[in-house]
Amino acid sequence: MAEFSQEDLERKVTLKPGDKAPDFTLLNSDGVEISLHDFKGKKVVLYFYPKDNTPGCTTEACEFSQNYDDFIANDSVIIGISPDSTQSHAKFIDKHSLKHILLSDEQKEVAKAYGVWQVRKNYGREYLGIVRTTFVIDEDGKILKVYKSVKAKDHAAKVLADLTKE
Repeated sequence: MAEFSQEDLERKVTLKPGDKAPDFTLLNSDGVEISLHDFKGKKVVLYFYPKDNTPGCTTEACEFSQNYDDFIANDSVIIGISPDSTQSHAKFIDKHSLKHILLSDEQKEVAKAYGVWQVRKNYGREYLGIVRTTFVIDEDGKILKVYKSVKAKDHAAKVLADLTKE
């Protein structure tokens, strides 16, 4: 059985609507620093996903990209974060013609700050990984909505529908 720190075992998504979203600065697929505070004045759809080019993550990313213009029309920015490298993100974006921003969190610091780097179980094996989670952040950097343990298929459409209700 894998050994995990007490912090790893206790980490959960505790952020909730009304909380200030933790600021961060990470590299995009071009190696350019992007910070959450760069988007003040816009809503941010911040989604965490486990790995580029895996079936669920590809579905989720492609659906966000397919709805990109509708998110922009709702004054919203889409940002995906995973522990993959900037090079992996560049290939993922190119392969699937993704339109939105992907950021590299190789040190998992942002994933930990948001509580999404957790002990996972798959086929009886325990490991640390991203729990697929989406945060909608308002124009002032406060969390509007949290989607926990997201199912990739049709998730982007659900987020968009919720955004258009507000």
